[in-house]
Amino acid sequence: MSPRARSAALWGLVGTLSFLVLVQGYRLLVGSLGVGFGATAGVAVLVGLVVTAAAYATEHRLNAKGRT
Repeated sequence: MSPRARSAALWGLVGTLSFLVLVQGYRLLVGSLGVGFGATAGVAVLVGLVVTAAAYATEHRLNAKGRT
């Protein structure tokens, strides 16, 4: 696995876990979201995939500008 792909995958993991932390915090402070575990897990995976794709697409541009 290339360093660029590994970095993107780790950013995707960070995005997924951040989403799950936000959902848990909302449930603790406000109450139920009205969606089940499966829907929450599905959205978390979707968030992770979007973050992974965005990180992979933008890392090359940031590296070319010397911002990484």
